[in-house]
Amino acid sequence: MTLSIGDQAPDFTLPGTGGRSYSLSSFKGTTVVVVFYPGDETPVCTKQLNSYNNELSAFDEVGAQVLAISSQDVESHEQFAAKYGFKFPLLADVDKTVAGLYGTVGPLGFPRRSVFVVDAQGIVRYAHRAIAGLTFRSVDELVAAVQAAG
Repeated sequence: MTLSIGDQAPDFTLPGTGGRSYSLSSFKGTTVVVVFYPGDETPVCTKQLNSYNNELSAFDEVGAQVLAISSQDVESHEQFAAKYGFKFPLLADVDKTVAGLYGTVGPLGFPRRSVFVVDAQGIVRYAHRAIAGLTFRSVDELVAAVQAAG
């Protein structure tokens, strides 16, 4: 089954940076931008997450929380976040369970670069799954999706 716009977003709890766990349900009442990325320290992922971090104020202005998820462990995420100064949490989905729930695991078992906007009631309002993952969704596009989610 593929998660689609209008579906209830699957809840999850994952360990993340900052020494804590994060649950989607704990952000109820807030729009969440859920970013699945293939890996820490890879060229496109680094560019993508730096782009979101550099323009985090644009997400803040529309009241959105960014959560970035990949299959590396928390130690890898802590190093990656410290190196680049990410101000949003990186979550560790080491067994790819959450990636599976969101339909982002590619044919070779690697998570595909994907972004979901989940509204304040937990409904998916935007979904993009990259085929090749060589590009990423811009901050402007995601902010517009958050605004449309209301």
